[in-house]
Amino acid sequence: MSHTAISRPRAAVGCALLVIALCAGVTACGSDGNPLSARPYDAADQISFNTPDGHKKADPDKPLEVVVEDSDGRITDVTAYDAAGRHVAGELAADGSRWHSTSPLAANAGYTVRVSTEDEDGAPGRKVLTFATGKPAAKKRLDVTFGPEQGTYGVGQPITAELSRPVRDTAQRAVVERALRVSSTPATDGAWHWVDDKKLHYRPKDYWPAQATVQVRSNLEGIKIGDRMWGGRAKPLTITTGDKVVAVTDAAAHRMTVYKNDEVVREIPVTTGMPGYDTRNGVKVVLAKEGTVRMTSASIGASDFYDLVVHHSVRVTNSGEYVHAAPWSVGSQGYANVSHGCTGMSTENAAWFYETVREGDIVKVVNSAGDTMTPFGNGYGDWNLDWTKWRTGSALVGGTPEGPTPADRARLRPQSV
Repeated sequence: MSHTAISRPRAAVGCALLVIALCAGVTACGSDGNPLSARPYDAADQISFNTPDGHKKADPDKPLEVVVEDSDGRITDVTAYDAAGRHVAGELAADGSRWHSTSPLAANAGYTVRVSTEDEDGAPGRKVLTFATGKPAAKKRLDVTFGPEQGTYGVGQPITAELSRPVRDTAQRAVVERALRVSSTPATDGAWHWVDDKKLHYRPKDYWPAQATVQVRSNLEGIKIGDRMWGGRAKPLTITTGDKVVAVTDAAAHRMTVYKNDEVVREIPVTTGMPGYDTRNGVKVVLAKEGTVRMTSASIGASDFYDLVVHHSVRVTNSGEYVHAAPWSVGSQGYANVSHGCTGMSTENAAWFYETVREGDIVKVVNSAGDTMTPFGNGYGDWNLDWTKWRTGSALVGGTPEGPTPADRARLRPQSV
């Protein structure tokens, strides 16, 4: 970018005086006379912003624009971020004449914009702008509630995000999803999946690592999502995982094998669902340890009557499938399937199982004549979708080749929120 006859000598004189004062014998600003080795000049008179002057606040509904006023220069880079550290994604024209934001600005936020330029000789210029955005005109707010509650869970526990309003548009879903951050120590690859318009689940590609810490937060507050809808608050969540506990029931062999950190810790004779009440195949996640539960035929619509008080009950589906003590069927355990869909075992084994597992642990059933556990709607069947299908439920990575996570990409190239 060319300088005027006035500004260029001033920069040179200022630099020469500084060099003479600090180090006699040096005769140029750059160590080799190359303009690229000079200190960046102030590019304020060569670029313009579409932000208001003075103390007026910018409209968060409008994109941020940076334009070159001098045809002999160009923009080389723009970095924009708010006081919370949220970067704004943008697009730079191929000729460097213009940059504009491609992700929404937050309302009621303070921003810093750092612009790098170069003139026709390749000399670098710099300009730093600060501005604030005002309140959105819209009143609709999208709040987020994360689940489960803070605590320690098994390695199969999904993270949930409940939205206060439905979000149906794909582009708006991408704005929301980009703002919902999940990180774990040790780190693991994962993705969000839209269950419906108001609910998302997050899970890793494989189970969470044992003894991990998982942190969940939202950067959505103040971000424009769509017409007249803005992001609201969300309370951050931290959970931890315990040992990796996986119980695999082979319905055809009438036996459950319990693994702890991939080592077999117990083999248990069991009985599962009889024909017509076959236990569901697939991966389930422990929903609750309910202890003593009254189970009746009316609760599942069974044609034969029963009314039992059942001990050491561990719930694995919303519809009433449990792993529990079944002392009345000990003679069949290990030999035949005689239950109404639950997995029954002796009182001693059920007491041990109850003390061993926690919410979020894995209970998997194989070789049953029953249907496969549905991914959603009857508990946590999330793991019954393979990783490729799981990623298709994301507004960010669905339909894209597997590669760096959104968090990794953000570190390589800052993204909004």
